[in-house]
Amino acid sequence: MTTGFFWDERCFWHSGGNYAFLAPVGGLVQPAIGGGLPENPETKRRLKNLIEVTGLSRELAMQGADPATEEDLRRIHPESYLAAFRAKAAQGGGELGLRTPFGPDGFEIATLSAGLARAALMAVLRGELDNAYSLSRPPGHHCLPDFPNGFCLLNNIAIAVESARAEGLAERVAVLDWDVHHGNGTEAIYYDRDDTLTISIHQDRNYPRDTGAFADRGSGAGERFNLNIPLPPGLGHASYIEALERLAIPAMEAFRPDVIVVACGFDASGVDPLGRMLAGSDTFREMTAMVMEAAADLCGGKLVMVHEGGYSELHVPFCGHAVLARLSGSAIDAPDPLAERLASQQPGEALRAFGSGLIGQMAGAL
Repeated sequence: MTTGFFWDERCFWHSGGNYAFLAPVGGLVQPAIGGGLPENPETKRRLKNLIEVTGLSRELAMQGADPATEEDLRRIHPESYLAAFRAKAAQGGGELGLRTPFGPDGFEIATLSAGLARAALMAVLRGELDNAYSLSRPPGHHCLPDFPNGFCLLNNIAIAVESARAEGLAERVAVLDWDVHHGNGTEAIYYDRDDTLTISIHQDRNYPRDTGAFADRGSGAGERFNLNIPLPPGLGHASYIEALERLAIPAMEAFRPDVIVVACGFDASGVDPLGRMLAGSDTFREMTAMVMEAAADLCGGKLVMVHEGGYSELHVPFCGHAVLARLSGSAIDAPDPLAERLASQQPGEALRAFGSGLIGQMAGAL
């Protein structure tokens, strides 16, 4: 099995502006030590470092990619937004939309992030790789066509998907988003289309607070091609596995995609500052195995993962390593230093039963 790993040092150089956690610096808000938003380069850089230290990188097809082209971008984003983004970056950076600050190279780095996702998808669809992982930064799943938000400046996955369609490499695409936050941007782009199944498993009303309801199933031609799986905080490992088993995978089986793309966020981690879902590295490893099996049955194993959120500098690298080891079939392990702690914090029987009942209700309503 050949697994691609797409990355570029320049993506680690994306800057998030003058914030302290989620608040702009000013007034009584002091600058942060080491400063900026939770979306910082260290979680991604440390994932790259960890796979090198363990030797896993030697079992992956490590490579870079060209930036997404203007033609690629315009399939998703209107020229009015792209022009505003370019102009603001040329002025030294700033902010567009909601919580999407960037520096003077913000536009170029965002196109590179999208280009990594595009190249990963193209390589898998052309049969050059069995599967692939794109270490994209900045992330993309919150970005609407003309409104960036939640650290996301371009919708990396949608740009990649539409580029693949333009080259005749895929028609039906399933996008599974297990970032702890609702994939509202990807949902909005495909909400009225029947060629893309969008599934988001997320912490209920975390971010954005007004999107991600189970009742939002798509509209027009896209009705029933959008599936939101909002989970209450604290449900943990077993509920994620059950949500995949009873909801997400059956939806993909009914859809029969040509390829599965995973919006691979690690902020459902039990120590993430922006999530409360108690997942561990074993959660991400097992979900990866389940999706790989589904991809093997449905689309010849064609599977691409695109990095989204995850804000624990300690834990993201171990969660990512678990995914990459499983994706590549490697025997190399990076033992999770928080595994025992997170195992002890999983929900008790009553909360677990509540979660299972809620998932059952959603399954019964489909």
